[in-house]
Amino acid sequence: MNNPCHPGEIIREEIINALGLEITEAARALRVDRTTLSRLLNEKAGLSPESAIRIEKAFGPSADHLMRMQVSYEIAQARKNAGRLNIQAYHPT
Repeated sequence: MNNPCHPGEIIREEIINALGLEITEAARALRVDRTTLSRLLNEKAGLSPESAIRIEKAFGPSADHLMRMQVSYEIAQARKNAGRLNIQAYHPT
């Protein structure tokens, strides 16, 4: 996947919105600060392993799957800037 979406978008659309929850209500269910959840859902913060487990416990999707989405997103973002890295392939002499 060349341009995977941020996991916050999936969580927002497929869990929070699908269940008709307000951010405050979802944050309460997850036992996190409303601002913390809002930053994730608005793609301003990444998904932590602890948050992934909280979401799994409260709403069902696998924490492993959610974290794979986060890693895929982060790698795609890093690849966008890979041209700036002055790294050459290693060749033993």
